[in-house]
Amino acid sequence: MLTAAVTEFAARLREEPLPPEVVAHVKRLLLDYLGGVVAASRYPTAKLVAGYAAVAHAGGDATAVGFGPLTAEGAALVNGTAAHSLEVDDGYTPGSVHPSAVAFPAVIAAAERHGASPERLLAGAAVALELTCRLAASGHPATWRNGFHNTPLAGVVAGAAGVSTVLGLDARVTEHALGIAASHAGGLFAFLGQDAEVKRLHAGKAARDAVASAELAARGLTGPAGVLEGTKGYFEAFAHGDYDPDVLTGGLGTQWAMLRTYVKPYPCCRHLHGPIDAALRLREHGLDGITRITVGTYTVASHHNASTVDSFLAAQMSIPYALAVALLCGEVGLAEFGDETRARPDVRALAAKVEVNADPAADAVYPKERPSLVTVFAEGREPAALRVAQPYGEPDNPVSDEALEAKFRRLCTSVLGEAGAGAAIEAIRELKDLSFLPRLGI
Repeated sequence: MLTAAVTEFAARLREEPLPPEVVAHVKRLLLDYLGGVVAASRYPTAKLVAGYAAVAHAGGDATAVGFGPLTAEGAALVNGTAAHSLEVDDGYTPGSVHPSAVAFPAVIAAAERHGASPERLLAGAAVALELTCRLAASGHPATWRNGFHNTPLAGVVAGAAGVSTVLGLDARVTEHALGIAASHAGGLFAFLGQDAEVKRLHAGKAARDAVASAELAARGLTGPAGVLEGTKGYFEAFAHGDYDPDVLTGGLGTQWAMLRTYVKPYPCCRHLHGPIDAALRLREHGLDGITRITVGTYTVASHHNASTVDSFLAAQMSIPYALAVALLCGEVGLAEFGDETRARPDVRALAAKVEVNADPAADAVYPKERPSLVTVFAEGREPAALRVAQPYGEPDNPVSDEALEAKFRRLCTSVLGEAGAGAAIEAIRELKDLSFLPRLGI
């Protein structure tokens, strides 16, 4: 049974040592996660949610990064929202999911509350990350077609498993935690194209509910057994039964899917990254006389086709806008999605010339790859075209450890200062405890 296999895996990792490569990768993802959280703490959405949490989750057993102590549930809510607020969070292509944005805020908050050892924290994080990847991939793209956002959908269940590991729960109680968490699963894709900031909240809510689900199970609240595969359960409800059970449990504990997560080099939806990579390389052909730009990509990405954007979020979801700034600016950072760049007439005019279409050839290899073919048409010269099979940051085209640290510094130095950013990197590398979290920028 699927749920039993998952819960036995989570319970086994309470004591079983992690492979060294898994430990190294969890720390790598932790650095990337905290970089996004620290930076986002200075942005409106995280501030809004933190203000709410200060009232609804006042307490002192966990750290809302940049905001101070809250209950574990409140810290998970704020940190998860921040992690997903700037579109800099890691992901797993086969599941179209952002594992760290739910996994880390949930397990770290629980670890702070219960004084868990670094080893138990790492184990819980590994469980939550691994199961987020596998659970999302096993139901994707059916869950996406049914209107659900995989990050909170899979994340809350996987996060509850990871928190259960941190709490030291056995497989039986962990199964109750998953049964409770599955009733919290959700997150509608209705935000797309509507500038709805609730997308940012999806990760935070899932992290909060993951903590609550495991804590309630530990106190004796029961959930349905076999909730993943059972009648009216997770896969029947969200994937309408269209899922691959072997993706979830095949090689679980010996073959680590989370080692195949990607790191984002650009602060925007991952579906935009292949076109951005192509555009940055196509700049060498010149920008004069461009009449039209076409993008052929997989269907899921093709929906990110708005050529007019009026907000930070809308720009981060738009292939036409991202292509325009990549071509005109030569770089794609947070500033390129800000008010000043969005108001530029040349950016708006070029974005209006971009056509995004679904490409059957790209669909044939998605989600194993995220291919994009960008073609630039200009007066007086032959069209220039470039196909990107895997965008920069994927495991087969990775961001190095040095580049990852540089990303952390770019995001955090304005908040922490040079010395503070360096100290945070060292603390995460060593991970002796979590005492450094309150120093990350109040």
